[in-house]
Amino acid sequence: MTEENINQRLGIVVSGSVDKGTEVRLDSAASVEDMVVGRYVTIEGRQRRFFGMITDISLGVTDPELTVAPPREVDSFLSEVLSGTATYATLHVLPMLTMGIEGPEPVKTVPSHFSAVNLASDTDMELIFGEEDDTRFNVGNPLDMETKLCLDLPEFVKRSNGIFGKSGTGKTFLTRILLIGMLQKSKAVNLIFDMHNEYGWEGSSEEGQRKVKALKQLFPDQVAVFTLDEENSRRRGVSTDFVVRIGYDEIEPEDIVLLRQTLNLTEPAVEAVYQLHRRFRGEWIERTLALQDSDEIPEGLNIHESTLKNLQRGLQTIRRLPFIQPHVPTNAVRTMLEYLDRGMNVVLEFGRYRDITAYMLVANMLARRIYAQYQERMERAMGEGLAQPNPLVITIEEAHKFLNREVASQAIFGTIAREMRKYNVSLLVIDQRPSGIDEEVMSQMGTKITCLLDNERDIDSVLAGVAGKNELKSVLSRLAPKRQALIFGHAVPMPVAFQPLEYGSAESYKRFMPAGDTGQRAQKDIEELWD
Repeated sequence: MTEENINQRLGIVVSGSVDKGTEVRLDSAASVEDMVVGRYVTIEGRQRRFFGMITDISLGVTDPELTVAPPREVDSFLSEVLSGTATYATLHVLPMLTMGIEGPEPVKTVPSHFSAVNLASDTDMELIFGEEDDTRFNVGNPLDMETKLCLDLPEFVKRSNGIFGKSGTGKTFLTRILLIGMLQKSKAVNLIFDMHNEYGWEGSSEEGQRKVKALKQLFPDQVAVFTLDEENSRRRGVSTDFVVRIGYDEIEPEDIVLLRQTLNLTEPAVEAVYQLHRRFRGEWIERTLALQDSDEIPEGLNIHESTLKNLQRGLQTIRRLPFIQPHVPTNAVRTMLEYLDRGMNVVLEFGRYRDITAYMLVANMLARRIYAQYQERMERAMGEGLAQPNPLVITIEEAHKFLNREVASQAIFGTIAREMRKYNVSLLVIDQRPSGIDEEVMSQMGTKITCLLDNERDIDSVLAGVAGKNELKSVLSRLAPKRQALIFGHAVPMPVAFQPLEYGSAESYKRFMPAGDTGQRAQKDIEELWD
């Protein structure tokens, strides 16, 4: 922002309401072509100062004849004569905050007629969003401004949150930036189910043409990389901490129920899972797959042969996954908890196993057991006055697969989202189809960050229940295809369209390095970028 427009006057308030916002008549000296949807303004009322967002821009005339029979040729002199008299421009502004004695407060009234409207300055925005400190993390800049947009991280991790946007809009880069913020300035630890191998050791640039450093390279002392695919990790040169293997005896009926649609299981087959598990316990998968026909079904089990065959086909799909083995020497859940208890953030890479069956099985299975451990520890801590476990944030991609209306009540992620961190566990969900997520789950998300969406149902889902929904929809629909987003919810005082921080350059690595880590390792990492 240049010095000239720090306190640039735009116009005056001519009408409005609390519900629909205010109309601002643009001064003739202010160029309508310089106005942009998503920019912030201040309104100087008689008793209050309002902060609002431009959500629409329109042109008007005082003489209807000008629209019916406009001048055939309009020169600059004629335009200047007509501007502000016969023609004018109007801004639709949605007031969002007023400045109270104790700081920003929600808007509950409207500014008076003819209140002066100015373009918000960097100083105005800093007053609202605060400056970067031990708890506030800079995630980018409001559109067309140089001020920092700071996120209140302790408030952010108190609830489950979501990052949305269609494919290619920069969700992964936004997620990396937020995870780095939590590593730097939050007491929470992260468990990241990394379906596309983008968060652990290294990932791809937004253009996909080069590699960029991920969490383990930037924070080697705070991040552990677990993998399901040791061979893939070795080939990519990834420094892993643990290879995850899952035993047949660790898979329970609830893990199979979530995969009903993916495995094409019938309702009787799902019921058969519970019967077989009760009968065979930890050997139920091996014993079920060994049954040849209905004659071998144990007496007392009401399972039809066609149901058995349907279930066996589904279990064969799971058994073909190389990381599923009859017996494993080390319990992956116990190992993960040991790392999380030490304050280490865990990234689980899936390597080549990007099939949704593998992702849903492993993510739900491990998260359910870790959550059960957290629940037990929290209850014991509250009852015996012990120290509580570290707050845990679980990051999942393809969230609609776990949180759609059909399975949200069965997947552990639906429980976590609805309980609002009752047991010190919350979610960070990443998805390009928010309309596929259960409405109740969406309503429990504290902060939402959304890149460009072009599906009407997805937009309505993200903005459901938000004040000024229609106005924000206009802002969201006009975001750039990449590196722009709209953030709103508990971690920011008011909705704001912004450009996320740049990620992947030497300068960005300096910014993200842990505090005090400016020595040889930091310099070496920066230099390696250009090798």
